[in-house]
Amino acid sequence: MSIKEYIVREAHSDEFVNIGELMIMVYSQLEGFPGPEESPEYYKKLKSVGKLTEDSKVKLLVAASSSGSIGGAVVYFGDMAYYGSDGIATQEKNAAGFRLLAVDPNTRGKGIGKLLTKACIDLAKFEKQEQIVIHSTNAMQIAWSMYEKIGFKRSEDLDFKKGNLTVYGFRLLL
Repeated sequence: MSIKEYIVREAHSDEFVNIGELMIMVYSQLEGFPGPEESPEYYKKLKSVGKLTEDSKVKLLVAASSSGSIGGAVVYFGDMAYYGSDGIATQEKNAAGFRLLAVDPNTRGKGIGKLLTKACIDLAKFEKQEQIVIHSTNAMQIAWSMYEKIGFKRSEDLDFKKGNLTVYGFRLLL
């Protein structure tokens, strides 16, 4: 299946459980990233990712094939107040953000992460945001490369520590 067979759309509520399971699978397999035992609250958030959409400025986006299978998902925040990270990112004004980007291991390498990232950028531009903010960790180096190729720049002012984990901030001016 090629990337052309995927569209990005808002997730349907009956997909929330499967998306949460996908996110748990993806994040728990990242080498050097805390597992469910080390970070139970984080994995609880992943499991119930659909609840984030209860805020009107939050959208759960999926890359879905024509057959309805989900190749990946991401949470888009049209207002950084809902972003839910440590550090100063939630204080950013005229900014959107996204978190929890997860691509099904069976569809990796097809451009789904880039497709979801660009959908978030397009949504932020449509909303007339001035910038888009994201975070990543050392365990997510593949994503870092993609973000930088798209134009995101490291923003050390957005960095923070979560226990032993260093979380790195990036921003893209729109």
